[in-house]
Amino acid sequence: MKVLLFGATGMIGQGVLRECLAAPDVEAVLAVGRSPTGVAHPKLRERTVSDVSQLEGIAPELAGHDACFFCLGVSSAGMSEADYRRVTHDLTLSVARTLVGVAPDSTFVYVSGAGSGGRSMWARVKGETEQALLALPFRGRFMFRPGFIQPLDGIRSRTRLYRALYAVMGPLAPLLGRAFPSVVTDTRKVGRAMLAVARRGCGQGIVEGLEINALGGA
Repeated sequence: MKVLLFGATGMIGQGVLRECLAAPDVEAVLAVGRSPTGVAHPKLRERTVSDVSQLEGIAPELAGHDACFFCLGVSSAGMSEADYRRVTHDLTLSVARTLVGVAPDSTFVYVSGAGSGGRSMWARVKGETEQALLALPFRGRFMFRPGFIQPLDGIRSRTRLYRALYAVMGPLAPLLGRAFPSVVTDTRKVGRAMLAVARRGCGQGIVEGLEINALGGA
């Protein structure tokens, strides 16, 4: 399997990259982003771009991939709806439309969030992004909706507020995961679940937290 990864330097993306590199059936990973991952591995190739929404110039390099794991995202805190939509909806759809033009037989996996499609600003924008992606003619389209994600394997969030939250919640995560399996997951399970749906699908486009844990824990 050849994997295309966006957002490999973020917390979730780091976990997904780690699982891809560890998977025996993943032969190559192309990480596309504005900054290098800092990871050296024989399976990994990186393509640094100044603007992720403008990929036409490297479109031929995106062809031939079996899956695209889209882990780019920002917190909506302090952002206007217009700015959040530009980063969350417009950028994601720009990448997806470029990719579907060169690799329509691939599987596209998008990291959304628990509660997407609700009434709050971020949830509406995420929900609209999901629906637009589900309408694209990829071989497979899966919208992941994780809740609390525990970073493992030394991975840290780049967002200060989230780092503080994980520092407090981290020791409680195993207990919370057992008590609330539909809400709590971790970076390993998210990465493994993405690989699972790329290999064999899961029968639906929206993948909630409980199924992420089931797929990622197999």
